[in-house]
Amino acid sequence: MGKTTFSGPVLAGTINETTGSTLGSNVKNTGYVTMAQGKDVAITGASANTNIAVIPANSQILFVHVDVTEVSNDTNAATFSVGNASNATAFTAAANCKALGRTSQSSAALGLMANVGASDIKVVGVFTGTDGDGNTGAITTSVTYLQDNGLQRTFTIA
Repeated sequence: MGKTTFSGPVLAGTINETTGSTLGSNVKNTGYVTMAQGKDVAITGASANTNIAVIPANSQILFVHVDVTEVSNDTNAATFSVGNASNATAFTAAANCKALGRTSQSSAALGLMANVGASDIKVVGVFTGTDGDGNTGAITTSVTYLQDNGLQRTFTIA
């Protein structure tokens, strides 16, 4: 299947600007398209970092998931976390790779997820095998985001 690459952000909807008060006729109904990047990662052997995604500047990250799809047989603990260059657990806590399951973003990550800032960010995965002797294990990691969605950061609740 072919792939198409284009710059964004991408908006979908039929009415770009509100000019009245009739839904379906003249009230803005456009929204930003959800984007996703991810990677399948073999989690065998020694501890290692891997690049998962690069998220564009000013984007809002909606979800970060770590899915253990094949368990690690490392003799002792084996974990996988998702973070950035300065913090290995910026998005998810260390997920147990010795059991099938899903780990999602931590509540501590919500501030960073609200707006990644004025520059692109690299999202990294960190595998830690206590003994580094495992020869089975796989992770699927995904990052879902809205590209430069122009969130209004200040508002008043009356």
